[in-house]
Amino acid sequence: MRELKRLFLLTGLLALAACSHQPLQSTQPPEQVRAKVLRLLPPSASDRQGWAADIQTAFTTQSLDPSSQNLCSVIAVIEQESNFQADPPVPGLGRIARDEIDRRAARLHVPGFLVDAALSIQSPTGKSYAQRIASVHSERELSAVFDDFIGIVPLGKQLFGTLNPVHTAGPMQVSVAFAESNARGYPYRVQDSIRHEVFSRRGGVYFGTAHLLGYPTHYPEPLYRFADFNAGHYASRNAAFQAALNRLVKMRLALDGDVINYGSIAPGQTELAVRSLGKRLGMSNADIRAALDKGEQLDFEDTRVYQRVFELADQVAGQPVPRAILPGITLESPKITRHLTTAWFARRVDERRARCMTRD
Repeated sequence: MRELKRLFLLTGLLALAACSHQPLQSTQPPEQVRAKVLRLLPPSASDRQGWAADIQTAFTTQSLDPSSQNLCSVIAVIEQESNFQADPPVPGLGRIARDEIDRRAARLHVPGFLVDAALSIQSPTGKSYAQRIASVHSERELSAVFDDFIGIVPLGKQLFGTLNPVHTAGPMQVSVAFAESNARGYPYRVQDSIRHEVFSRRGGVYFGTAHLLGYPTHYPEPLYRFADFNAGHYASRNAAFQAALNRLVKMRLALDGDVINYGSIAPGQTELAVRSLGKRLGMSNADIRAALDKGEQLDFEDTRVYQRVFELADQVAGQPVPRAILPGITLESPKITRHLTTAWFARRVDERRARCMTRD
């Protein structure tokens, strides 16, 4: 009976691997890819030729397979994040930015009159920083204000250090830090900085496509890539790992996809849960930490920690437990005014992907 269960599990895992969505190099000529993108774009998209060219370049230069599934995945994220606007407007952005400045000042015990005085300084455009902040409509405009404010006004560095607080940008709302870390091979001439490139249509599409498709997974469907796009690479796989742990330990782990306490050597809740299984796993704390350190890589699935935790969870459940689930993360941002989650985001994007597929 045990051998039959193992055979069943092995068969299931092989099937999962076989249907994984892996971006692969394509031999399709660029003009053929652009024509395909034009067919798949939603009717509401303007400058269709421009979007098609930028999407095709992102796929070709990154050697990604321009299958309908992959193209529609990128198109769906663009539609969800910006409705095909290269520099999408954010309602009330000026007020949001000023509130953030006031919050940071209060946290650092900076008096309000000093903040008002700093913001009243004339900026390089001739307007005061307060005037520029009040009139911004997009993150590109706000980022430019903060670049000046941090570089010129002493209080700017006190509040923000050297880091511009605008962290995501462009039509796919990709992380600026991700773009800066993955700029090698960028096919365009950089205008000023990678940060500024992310705010452009071409840069936003290139780095957004890289973030969405530029890593291998064993996911059975694109839904989990969309969750990862929002929560971080392999968040869906790692959330499933945490769910498997919940079957084996008394503590209830948050299904957030963070398998270690990033930025600290202190063990987080997931690591502590795995440590409590150390004897059953036949592993030391150091070996467990070394395995969990691979949580942002595909190789995590080859570690003894990953394989033994799922083997034990499968035994408890009497059947293979999911290897990917939607992370249980509530989205938090000054721009968000209602209760939204990573699962909500992933499902919305997947609905758009499905509609895109019908246009092929």
